[in-house]
This record gives sequence, C-alpha cells and structure tokens, in this order.
Amino acid sequence: MRWRISTLLLCTALGAPVTLISLNYLTTVRAQQATPQRVPVERDFEAGETADPKWPAASVRAKQAMVVTDERRACEVGIEILKRGGNAVDAAVAVGFALAVVLPEAGNIGGGGFMLVRMADGREAFLDYRETAPGAARRDMYLRSDGSLDAEAATLGARAVAVPGTVAGMEMALSKFGTMKLAQAMAPAIRLAAEGFPVSEKLARTLGAGRARLGQFPISKRIFLHGGALYKPGDTFRQPELARTLRRISRGGAAEFYKGVTARHLAGEVHRMGGILTTRDLADYKVKVRQPLHAKYSGNSLQTSIAGSEWEVVTAPPPSSGGIAVISALQILAPIDLKSVEDPQTVHWIAETMRRVFADRAAYLADDDFNAVPVRGLTDPRYAAERRASIDPQRASSSAEIHAGNPAPFEAPGQPVGWRQVEGASPRGALEPMRWSERELAHSDDTTHFSIVDSAGNAVANTFTLNDSFGAAITVSDGFLLNDTMDDFTTQPGTANKLFGLVQSDANAIAPGKRPVSSMTPVILLRDGKLSFVAGSPGGPRIISATLLAVLNWMRLGMDPQAAINAPRFHHQWMPDVLYVEDTLPEAVVRNLEARGHTVKVRTWIGEVEAVAIDPATGDRLGAADARREGAAMGLPAPVRWAIQTERNPKLEMRPQ
Repeated sequence: MRWRISTLLLCTALGAPVTLISLNYLTTVRAQQATPQRVPVERDFEAGETADPKWPAASVRAKQAMVVTDERRACEVGIEILKRGGNAVDAAVAVGFALAVVLPEAGNIGGGGFMLVRMADGREAFLDYRETAPGAARRDMYLRSDGSLDAEAATLGARAVAVPGTVAGMEMALSKFGTMKLAQAMAPAIRLAAEGFPVSEKLARTLGAGRARLGQFPISKRIFLHGGALYKPGDTFRQPELARTLRRISRGGAAEFYKGVTARHLAGEVHRMGGILTTRDLADYKVKVRQPLHAKYSGNSLQTSIAGSEWEVVTAPPPSSGGIAVISALQILAPIDLKSVEDPQTVHWIAETMRRVFADRAAYLADDDFNAVPVRGLTDPRYAAERRASIDPQRASSSAEIHAGNPAPFEAPGQPVGWRQVEGASPRGALEPMRWSERELAHSDDTTHFSIVDSAGNAVANTFTLNDSFGAAITVSDGFLLNDTMDDFTTQPGTANKLFGLVQSDANAIAPGKRPVSSMTPVILLRDGKLSFVAGSPGGPRIISATLLAVLNWMRLGMDPQAAINAPRFHHQWMPDVLYVEDTLPEAVVRNLEARGHTVKVRTWIGEVEAVAIDPATGDRLGAADARREGAAMGLPAPVRWAIQTERNPKLEMRPQ
C-alpha cells in the first residue's frame, strides 16, 4: 500500500513566510504487506543498530548551520562550538573528540579516518589520517609456522593494532582550516569524559553486545563493562583516565600523543601485550593532505528528474576505494532512466552497476603511495560505457562470469561526454588484478560519520573508525580503545580476512608505513557551483552502496533529503553473488528481483548516512539524520521540522527540536 505525501514547510519560527511545497513522490508504508511475512533479521546491536528505527518524517531545517552525527551529544558539542563563533572545521574537530567519549564503539583517538573539507572560498582538501602499518609489520606476520592463517590475531588484541592517525588528523584540520585553539575545540570532550553523562539505551545495548570481546581485557572490562556488571540506561558513565589523556593532548597538541607521555604509555603497553607498535612508529606518523577527486556533468546530458543543473562530485581519492567507486557508478548510470529505489527496474540497474564497480575495486584499489591505481581509467566515461554495455537490462549477471574490466586504454586523458575528466587522478599503469571477494557481511563494524555545514557555507564530511566494533577490544591505561585496522590489509593472499571475509592479493599486502585500502567515502556535491549535499556513512563495504544511494536519491531522483536517507537500501559487492536488501524494501520488489535471477538476502542496516542538504531556494541547511543507528541532527539557530500532512497524519503540527 502506498500513499502520496505533500509537505508544508513552516518557517515562521525563523521569520520567513509559510510556503507550500508539493514533493510528488511515493513513500512506502512500513507496515503490513499482503505478502508472506519475512523471518525477522538479527540486529547488529554491537554496531549501534536499533531494533525499531523511529523514521523522521522530514529533515531538520535551520538558517545558520547544521551538525548531523551518530550521537546527539556530539551534535550538541558541534552546536556549542558554532555558537562560540567557530567554523565548520572547528566544530568537526570538537565533534571528533567528543565522539571518542560518547560513542566508544566507533568514535576514537586510537583509530583513523578521512576528512573531506570544502571551504566557502573554494579551498578544499582531503585529509588522510588513515592508520598505517608499524615499522616491524611484515606481509606474513599473521601466518603460523605451518603456513595457515591466524585470522584472530589481526582482529583481537595488541598484534592487530596499526598506528593511530585521529589525533594528528584533527590537529591538522584545525591548523589548516580552523579558527580556534586545540584546547578550545577539545574542551567539551574533556568535560564529558570528566563529568560523565547518562548512559542511553543505545549505549547500554552496544556495550552489552560487546561484552564477549571487551571482557577479555581487564581495562576494557573495568571501563566499558562496569567491571562486568554492565551499565544500565540512566547510569552515569565517567572516564577519568580518558579525561586526563585528552587534557594532556589539549595542552601539548598531537606531539603529546605521538612523542610525549601518551606515546610512551601506548607503545609500552602494546609491547607488553605482544604487539609491535613502537614509539618510533608513533613519532613517524604523518597525515597525508591529498587532492580530492572531482567529477562534473550536466543535468541535461543524463536521465534525471532535475534537468538543467551542473553537478559536481567532490570525494575521496585512494587509499579510499569509495570515491572511485561512486564516480564510476554514477557514470555507468548516467544515461539510464532511474525512477525510484522501490522500482525493480531501477534497483536492477543499480545492483548490476554495483556488481561491476566492486569487481573493479577488488582488482585495482590500493594505497596509491605504494601501488599505482588507474584512477583516470576507472573514472573515464568511455570505460563506463564499456561496463554499461555488459549489463542485461532485464536479467541478473553471474559474478562468476563478471570480472574486473581493463581501464588501461583510458588512462590517457580523453574527451568525456557528460562527465568531465576527473581531477586529482594520477595517470599510472594498471595493477595486476586482485580478486577481492567477501564470504559474508554479517559483522560488527565500528565506523562513524558526521557532516557539518556552517553559516558561511564551509562544509566537512568526516568518516573515522576503529575498524571492528570497539576495535581490537584492548584499552590502554590512558583510557582509550585501539584499532584492529591491520585486518584491512591482505593478511594472506588468497585467503579471506577475518572481519570482512576479503580474499586479497599483493596490492594490499602489509608493508611498513602503508595504509590499507578503505571503503570510507565522504562526499560533497555542488549544484551549479554551490554547496548542495554533504554525506558519508559507516558500514564496511556497505559504505559505498549507502553513500551512492543517498547521492542518487538527492541528485538523480530529486527526493527530499530525509526521504533520501530513510529510503530502503540494497548492496551488491560482486562476491559473494548476493544482492543484500534491507527489510524495508517491499516484498513485491524482492520477488521481482528474484525473478530476474538475483539471489536476494534480507539483512539489517546497510549504512548509516548522516547528511546535510542545502535548500536551493532559501539556502537553509537541511539536516537528515539516519534512524538506523539513532543518528541526530541539530541546527543553528533552533530549527523546526517540516510538518507532514498525509492520509495517516491529517493534522499539521510544529515539532521543534
């Protein structure tokens, strides 16, 4: 059953006139279906998923600025910084450190990530603060004497730890684009750690779900499991050790973390627990400031509901695989008539595109500082046309027969049609293909994303991670968890890695100082040269699919930003040959896809996209939080929600935040 909605945009609280907007799209009622009931899927509570998402009816609207994160208290911190006169980057750094306190399964100072920054004056940067392999790391370090893989060693305990990059990344962002001192940006996080905060139902669930891993390490058990008693909703969660560490960093900067007391404590404890991280590794860590990838096209040159606009995608270069994947997918889909993410034909086209993009990802993506990545070829529209031609519009392909393409002929600059040449791409030779498949996706993923836009139009999309939920599960005496990012490398060529089940080759093999390939995909869209959309997601390889779908929903389908985030998602990553769909996708669509030859599996959350859109008519910031993991959006000044009038909600009502 479907129903049409129309929306009243109420801006009277902001001094603007009341405007009636007809959105003219269909929304599926997430209620009873006239088809057989599905078997309930198991929720991923360790990753913060909620069993019963409260889908927001509409985005949060604000005139000045917007902060959208996985955690409401982190939003409050971002707003606090903006109220004090900070810009989007100041707020981003404050939010990053706050998430290390209030979202311990994902926020961190013991992990790493990517920050995409675009300032209102056109300056931009991709800050790569991804973790790196320690100097003593070796390609065979997780192999036993008989040659078999010790997969657990790469995901649990001290041997799984890579050199953290978060603290250096946050300081670099502040120094290049911020206006505040580090101590000012870190003050809210220090306060939260020292004074504590009430444990939410979500945090209590997440900590409880992590009990098996965290309980193996005494400090983790004491801090995060309340000594084994577990925290209950309403308990006060204080982290005095973390507060002291954050205070030291706020005074001494990143140098304190990488060369000071914290560095000595960290390296010493990891060594005593059997790890290989050293003080030299920490002292040698460097943030990479990279050029973002750009791709432009005209709305008149493709099938779209928003004709006439010039769009530009700004996104992540290697070692992220996500930016190339999103651009490649958009190119393949450019001439295709997309109708709705609940239209079987549209889902089929996108799924087949995902299949090919992930096959290429498996073969060619690596740390571009160590291995040449054919960025130009993979993102050339002529190569996209070749990949598109292999798609049957009606029938599913077989992943056993679909392999990576050959982008090498397109590495030389060409004459793109619709899409212009991607900037920031290095025309280097193609790699020896590597087979990168996944045997399973049901895992806990410890990544988080936030998006921020300030009153001047500065924008930040930041995704950072500990890799697995709670990382390697070990907490040092200074009160913070450490990552298990070493499992993102090829731990044994031809053998699936522990966390993601990835079968990899030498291009992503372990080497000292190397960054492992990542799926993290922060993205910024420009429309007619102006900021339009800021987004990203956690979710391992599902990050790419979730982010791509959000971009398509906003840019191609013209959906309201909140509807774009609420919409059902799906994911195909070549191997295994399975189309994963969320349980909110209508049963009739699933049956149609199966009839086309897709092997469909219903699963839980596919990404947690936190997005900020810009109203092209008013310039208002529209915060679209993802309910799958109870995301939050807060605006400046105090926003109001759009009131929704439907057959089930005949009354119009204001719902202030």
